[in-house]
Amino acid sequence: MTFMQLPTIITEAFTSLSDNKYVILMCINILLLVVGTLMDMAPLILILTPVLLPVATTLGIDPVHFGMIMLTNLGIGLITPPVGTVLFVASAVSKQKIEQVVSAMLPFYGMLFIVLMLITYIPAISLWLPRLMGVM
Repeated sequence: MTFMQLPTIITEAFTSLSDNKYVILMCINILLLVVGTLMDMAPLILILTPVLLPVATTLGIDPVHFGMIMLTNLGIGLITPPVGTVLFVASAVSKQKIEQVVSAMLPFYGMLFIVLMLITYIPAISLWLPRLMGVM
């Protein structure tokens, strides 16, 4: 990725979309939600962090805040079909069909989306504890 300068190319692509960092954050959220439904969380963190972190730092987004955005997005992907590994575990443990588990999860998906928007657009939610501890 470094040899092909992929992080630089993606940073330029995202910053050329808009000058507004909130629009770019929404695009990153959509990207992470879509990709998070198709792949597991651990490989995505390893693949996408070096690519998207330069975009975030270029926009002036704190790396801790961006990490919270990324983990929340990918965590939602763990419980969203079609891959949703945690969703299949819940189905097996509860001995329910996957369709029943997904339909029971629908209200929670809405709430998770609201929480994701709050974390994304109110950085103080992600940063209050590190600041309280004096880490930042």
